[in-house]
Amino acid sequence: MPDREARETDAERRRRRAQFLHELAEARELRARVTPRRARAARLRQAMRMRTFRW
Repeated sequence: MPDREARETDAERRRRRAQFLHELAEARELRARVTPRRARAARLRQAMRMRTFRW
């Protein structure tokens, strides 16, 4: 049953991706706590990018 295997691998891939994104968010929070000034500057840069982005 190749369809079943494909679904399982797809689910595994989604689970791994969710885990990766969770760890990435954790790493960002940790870095923001460790270097607050740099994190604030990064937030300001991101906000500027979002303001100047054309939909």
